[in-house]
Amino acid sequence: MSKPKSPRKVGDKEALATGTMIRGSARKLNLVAGLIRGRKVEEALNILKFSPKAMSEDVYKVLASAVANAENNHNLDVDTLVVSEASVGKSITMKRFATRARGRSTRIEKPFSRLRVVVREQEEA
Repeated sequence: MSKPKSPRKVGDKEALATGTMIRGSARKLNLVAGLIRGRKVEEALNILKFSPKAMSEDVYKVLASAVANAENNHNLDVDTLVVSEASVGKSITMKRFATRARGRSTRIEKPFSRLRVVVREQEEA
């Protein structure tokens, strides 16, 4: 026996992709995610491609994955997709130590973030 199939986390005309281990703080990632919220997918991909922010490459990959999920898994039209949601949260934080002067050490925290991108098929108005 297998467990029952879980219900969809998004609507019928929506597709989802998540990036769970993006290296960098959630605060910096949210700045990049804010660039694409509410925009058409084609425009959002162009913005991320030419953004000087380092994490825009990871956001680009997650958005491209959401578009591929929409096309292949849910049969949505790629040309009418819009980024309906780009939410950011904290993931793990790696703790490391660095040696300092006079035999001391300092804790270094290396944060990771998670990103959830939802694309929606928008009806032509």
